[in-house]
Amino acid sequence: MKELADDGIPVAATCRVLKLARQPYYRWLANPVTDAEYLEAYRANALFDAHRDDPEFGYRFLVPEAGDAGQPMAERTAWRICSNNGWWSVFGKRKRARTARSARRSTMIWWAGISPLMHQISCG
Repeated sequence: MKELADDGIPVAATCRVLKLARQPYYRWLANPVTDAEYLEAYRANALFDAHRDDPEFGYRFLVPEAGDAGQPMAERTAWRICSNNGWWSVFGKRKRARTARSARRSTMIWWAGISPLMHQISCG
């Protein structure tokens, strides 16, 4: 956006074409990405590369891989980044099975919602 403004194209026109509001752009321009956000992005990139190479590894095994790539971090930091992005070991997260209790509860909720309608239909 700065390059376009330097070339003489108004920021308002550029924001309108890109369907962006001007106020958030100027807010970002006054306070761009912080060093902590850059560091977290580099760490996330290192973790993602390690996870893509070995998807069966959990975050504890990805920490040394990211450290070898030049992004050392604590295990807790790696867990937070992996958790926020949904990067789980292929062996770690199981899909929750639907239990008989949750199925019964769903049926009861459905029946409670439809029974007044059935009463209206039958009474006509």
